[in-house]
This record gives sequence, structure tokens and C-alpha cells, in this order.
Amino acid sequence: MSPAHRSSSRYTRFAEVALAALVVVCPLALGGAARWVAWPLMVLSGVAAVLAGIGARRQGQSLRFPLLALPLGVGAALCAVQLVPLPAGVLRVLSPEAASLREFALEPLGLTRARPVSLEPSATWRELSKHLAYLLTFLAAVQVCRSRESRRRLLAVVVFTGAAVVLVGMGHSLLGVSSLLGLKAWEHARPPLMTFFANPNHLAGFLGLASTVGVGLALTTRPRSRALPFALAAGASGLGVVLSLSRGGIAFFVFGQAVLVLWLARRRREEAGGSLSGGSRSAAALLGLLAVLAVGTYAVTEALWVEARSADSLEKLSQSKVALWPMMARAASTFPVLGMGRGAFEAVFPRYQSEPNPNTLTHPENAVLQVMAELGVPGLLLLAVALWAFIGLLRRDGLDALEWASLAAVAALGLHNLFDFSLELPACAVAVLVVLGAVVRPRERGKEAGGPVCLTPSWGLLCAGMALTALGLVALVPGRHRLADAEAELATRVRERAPLDVVRARGLELIDRHPSDYLLYRMVASAHVARGGGEGAAEALAFINRALMLAPRDAVSHRVAAQALLALGRRSQGFLEYRLANEAGDLGVLRGEAVRQARSVEDLVAMTPDSPELAGHLVDALSYVLGRQPLALDYNGWAREHFAGRPGVVGLWKREARLRLLRKELPEAEAACAQVERLEPEQLDTVLLRAEVLKGRGEGEAALRAVEALRARNPMNVELAFTLASWQMEAGLTRRARETLQAVGGLLSDYQQRARMLSMEAEALEREGLLSRAVERRQTAARLVPSSDAYFAVARLQETLRRYDAAARSVREGLELLPPEAREPARAWVTRLESAERARVETRRKELLDDPKAQELEHLLGDSREPAVEP
Repeated sequence: MSPAHRSSSRYTRFAEVALAALVVVCPLALGGAARWVAWPLMVLSGVAAVLAGIGARRQGQSLRFPLLALPLGVGAALCAVQLVPLPAGVLRVLSPEAASLREFALEPLGLTRARPVSLEPSATWRELSKHLAYLLTFLAAVQVCRSRESRRRLLAVVVFTGAAVVLVGMGHSLLGVSSLLGLKAWEHARPPLMTFFANPNHLAGFLGLASTVGVGLALTTRPRSRALPFALAAGASGLGVVLSLSRGGIAFFVFGQAVLVLWLARRRREEAGGSLSGGSRSAAALLGLLAVLAVGTYAVTEALWVEARSADSLEKLSQSKVALWPMMARAASTFPVLGMGRGAFEAVFPRYQSEPNPNTLTHPENAVLQVMAELGVPGLLLLAVALWAFIGLLRRDGLDALEWASLAAVAALGLHNLFDFSLELPACAVAVLVVLGAVVRPRERGKEAGGPVCLTPSWGLLCAGMALTALGLVALVPGRHRLADAEAELATRVRERAPLDVVRARGLELIDRHPSDYLLYRMVASAHVARGGGEGAAEALAFINRALMLAPRDAVSHRVAAQALLALGRRSQGFLEYRLANEAGDLGVLRGEAVRQARSVEDLVAMTPDSPELAGHLVDALSYVLGRQPLALDYNGWAREHFAGRPGVVGLWKREARLRLLRKELPEAEAACAQVERLEPEQLDTVLLRAEVLKGRGEGEAALRAVEALRARNPMNVELAFTLASWQMEAGLTRRARETLQAVGGLLSDYQQRARMLSMEAEALEREGLLSRAVERRQTAARLVPSSDAYFAVARLQETLRRYDAAARSVREGLELLPPEAREPARAWVTRLESAERARVETRRKELLDDPKAQELEHLLGDSREPAVEP
């Protein structure tokens, strides 16, 4: 062997090692989601590409640039173009949305520098580095996989990495460990299988790829004994797909296996006249995988059934991520020329989100929409080129079982990404590129793979590879700035009430870096609102208007806008903003903050949604506040007239009647009750309302008889039984109240109802003087539904019975359920009870010392009786 050949083999082997390291490191980096993975990704891909080029030069081989490399290279070029600062006129042509953001939000704040097309430049810098790394990884894989041994070794790394990930997950399950390696717990995810992947869909995608490639290796390995490790690894990865409980991952994994089975069946028909050993081997490998999957499916049958039922109808599917696609497509259509910027979807999409969603949507979870939104029409063209090149690979002659398995695995993962975004992260993307490089590599017999461009590996070309690596590393420097870090930093300053000028100055710096992040504008606005005064409110309004431009459905921004408008005296607009906050998903803002700010019916009218039920909730919120009942009545009158003829208006009449009863306005309550009887004469609540009116008129016995007759007609109604029991206790009929409660004891369906029944029984027993039995009921209720009030109720009874030690223990249990700032009165109570217990013990000790006969009797009783056990 010549020195040149040995040298080239060494460089190529080093490139192979770099690629293998990439395949292993990316899944270990939390499935590619770890921030630090961008640096080893760029370094290892660059090293692999340069070493592969040097190896090709030493061996006298040409470098191949398949058609599949074009989308990666042009995608990187598009990222670079999106980062070029442009004059206002050019920007208006290429991206009207970016130009409008610059003119409306940035220039009035003094941020007048030229802006790029990307609306989140930091993310686009990271994507530029990632695209360059993917391009270099793919080209290195194509070159390294010229060697059959290198190709099989790289694919084996993919397969065994998948199996290792599954073994880690099963180890966590067997040991009962709920955090990754006992060190890191997922904050926003609860994956069924605890691995390095927090997202079970991404895990299923990676394992499905590894399993299908493993089947291909098992089918093509000679002798059969050497195929066993690949078959076992493929089975382990397939089992991991099932254990992930990912519906899409399981479905598309099965699709990949079906494609492979069909190809094997076709090849067997073509070779019907030849040996059947290959067919027997294929059948054995696939049957073994099927057996493993069957065992895994049986083990998680119940969990799989729950997952399947969560999408078992068109209605449920319409409420899933698929329902968001039209909204995302409309957002993408506003950036046709160059897109919104690669990686900018998370920051930009809230501007086009027309429906409230409690989750942050970081990706469309659809590869076509992702490319369309972030790269525009050029991105769709690149996607079409990639699809065309892949179809060309499928049409190649002479594909063996390993190549078919690899293509089936990539096709399954690609289709899965129509409902997921695993290819947006390096773990799956790098594995796919290595697998494709193994298939698209030049044939040993000299045929071209899909018509690749062949270039002589000159030093200039190698220097270009090093330059791309350096560019990718440099891109990570501005790409180190992230939305989450900026938001956390500014939120900390606002929370710690830093000086306003400091918050504003830092906020403008962060806005200049992340111009599409509405949260930055909102936090600066919040700081100005907290300052108070007209000047602060005006500044807050300026920032919050920009936040609402970028996220019209953000409920908190509408609330901040309402606070600023109220501070400026623009009450009608302020309460309208409260209404918009409610419509954007803040369901408590009207009954809480907005009602407290309302001073007149006009204020309430301005914030009232088009819903009589919500208007009724506002009436309730006003009714329970001392001194606001007249306003509640006036507003209820307006609401009754405004919603007249609507189904929910009867609820407003009921509230009118009960509020009049509370104010002892009996004629008005009678009139309102008559309206309710006219609208809903046969309803149970109508009869109860009439009974309440009778009770208010002083006809307590008639009211009680009416409720008892209603209870006789509705024996299964638990709430009615509770109501009747409370009325009976108010009338002093405690024994009848307990009988009413005991009659529905077998109908209670949850702990809340049972605890309520026991508490009511305890109250009845207290009124009868049966305190010991009442204590037992209270203790059981506290165990069923623990709360500070429940334990304190037990303690009060125990204190009445002079069981000071037991009472102190009950208070301590209730104290643990209180927030830290509310514990001081309970601690004082414990101290008082402990002092009373010490005094009682001391008094008893003195009594025994003064009376020897009593002391002897106490000793005899202590020896004969069993020790008391506190419940």
C-alpha cells in the first residue's frame, strides 16, 4: 500500500469518527435541544468535511455534490441574505411586514438603523450556522461512505445509539427514577419514557429511523450470527417507539416497516426461481421485530388506548394542532418573497394568532408550513428540489435491502414531520443526513448517484470548507442571544423594581436585538404603569400599543393597556380593554380587577361581553362586596333590558330576586320571582327561589314544606338535599337535618361531597351538644379534603372539650397548609393551647399530690385501661 493511500485512509477514518461522534452527541444533548450543542455540531461537521476532502485528495478521488446538497447550501445562502441590513425602500419591497414593524414600532423609539428581512436576527444567525453544519455533515457522509465498511459502521452507530437511548429509558423506568440520570427533571414535559428526549414525538422519530435502518443491517449482514446484534438493536428501538406513546411516531414507524416489507416481497417474487435463503432471513428478522413490538404494545395497552381515544373523532382532530394550520398558513402567506426569517416563527407568529392559546407555539409542527413561513416561496422550491432528489434515489437501480431500509426510514420520518418538527433539531437531522449520505454515495462500480457534480479536491476547495466552518462558528456569536434570556433578564429588573430609566434603557437595547418579541414591549409598559401618574401611563400606552400590534390576542397586554388608560382618565377605553383581555383568555380579569375599578353602570357596560351569563357573573362579583349592592342592582337592570329575549336572561332575574331578598326589599323580590316563574315555571331552581321568597316574608314553615316536597320529588339530587339540611338546621331541626344527609350518603360521588356532608353533620351534632361525635366527623372531613379551615374547625371543638394537646396538633396540621405570610396567628394559637395543656397537667398533678387516694386510683386505672389513641 502506498503512503498516499495509507494517509488518505487515515484522514477518511478520522472524518468517520467525527461523523460518528456527531450522531452520538446530538441525542445526548437533550435530543439536540441543549443550547451548547450548536458548537460541537459546527466543529465536528467542519472537521469531518475538511478531513474527508483531504482524504479524497490524497486518494485521488473527486468530491461529489449530490442534488440533495443543493437545498442545504441554498438554504444557508437564504439565511445569510435574510441577515443583510437593507434600506427602508428595499425592505418595503422584499418584506412589507418587516418594514411596517420598523416604521411603527422601532423608529419612534429612536431605533432607526437599517433592518434585515429576518424579524428575529439572533435565531437566523443560529440557523445559518446549523444549515452550514448540515451541509458539511452531508458532504462528509457522502465522501466517507464510499467505503462499504465505513458506511456500515456509520449506520451501525445510528442503530446502536437508538438502542442505547431506549436502554437508558427502560433503566429509568425499572429504577423508578423520574429525572434524567437522577440529575435533571423536565420542567414542562412528562415523557412516558424518560430519555434524553423531552418530546416523545422526537424520541419516536429518532428511534423509528434507527430501528428501520437496523432491520436493513440485519438483513444484509453475513454470516447470520453477526446479524443478531443489529436485529436486537432494531427490536429495542422499535420497542422504544411503542413505549414513547407517540401516536404519529408509531403510525409512521409502522408505515416505514410496511414499505420495507412490500419491497422485500417484490424482490422475492423477482427472485422466485433462485434461492429462498434471503427471503427466509428477511421473514425471520421482520417476525422478530414484530414479536418485540407486540410485547411492547401489550405492556402499554391501556396507555395506548388512552392516547388513541384522544384523537378518535374528526371533532377531536379539528381541535388538535391540525386546527392551527390554516392560521399558520395565513401567517406564512404574508412573507412570500424571503420569509419572516429562519428560526423567527416563535417570535413572529403571535402577531398573526387569531385565537387564544395557552401554549407558546415555537414551530408550526408541519415541515411545509415551517419552510413556507421562514423562507417563503424560495424555501418551498428548495423543498420541492429535495423531494425530487429523494424520488430519484428511490428510482435508482440495484438498491439492496440496507438502502431500501434507509430510504424507508427517512421517508417515514419525513412524513412524520408533516405533524411534528423533529427535523428542526440536530439529533434527528444529523442522523437523517448520515443515512442519506450512505445511500447517495458514489457506487463502487462507478455509476453516478443521481447525477452529482464532481469536483477535484483542490486546496482552494478545502479552504472553502474551512471558511464555511469558520463562518458557522462566527454566526454563533450573534446567535448566542435568545428570546428567553432577554425576557428573563428584563422580567427580573421589573420584578425587583429597578429604576425606571434603567429598565427603559435596557428594554430598548433588548428590543433592538429582538424587535418582534412583544413581551419586551409589555414588560417596559408594565414598569411605566407601576410608576403611576399621567406621564408614566402615557409612556406605558406607547409601549403597550406596540405589544398589541405584535400580539393582538395577548390578554396581559390588554390588561396593562386598561390600567394605563384608566390612569389617563379614559375610562370607557380602559374597560373595553378589560373586555378584550377577557376575550383573549383571561377569564378572571372582569370579576376581579375590572369590577374593583368600576364606579358606575357605564363602566360596567363598557366591559360587558355579549353574554348574559358573564353579565350575571359580574352581578355576583358586585353583590358580595359591601356597599356595592345598589350598583349591582342598577347594572342588573341594564343587563336584563339589554339581553331581553336571550336564553340566559332568566339567570339575571334570579339574581335580581335574591339580591332584593338580601336587602329586605320583599315587593321587588316578589316581582322578580314572578318573572322567573313566568319564564321557567317547572325548573327546580324556580321552586327553590319561591321558597326563599316565602322564607324572606317570614313564612319559614311554608318554605321548609315546599323544599321538603321538592326533595321528595327529586330524591337523587344531592345539592337539593344539602340545601334542605341547611334550612332544617336553621329552623332548629338538627335531627331531621342529619336524617336528610344520611339519606343521600350512598349517592355521594367524590371526596368533596362527602367532606361537605360530614361537616354539616358535625354542625348539627354541635348544636345538639354532642361535641365528641362532632369532633369525629370534623376529623374525617379534614382527612378527606385537607384544608386549614377544616383542621382549625377540629381544633376549636377539641379546645372546647379541653383536649388542648390534640387541638394543638390539629392547628399545626392546618398551619402547614397556610401560606408562610399567614401563619403567625396560627402559631400564636398553638402557643396558647400548649400553655393551657401545661396548666391542665400541672393542676392535675397538684390534685393527685394533695389526695393520695386519688393518686392510687389513677395508678390502678392507668394499669388496667388501654392507652388512648388520638384519631
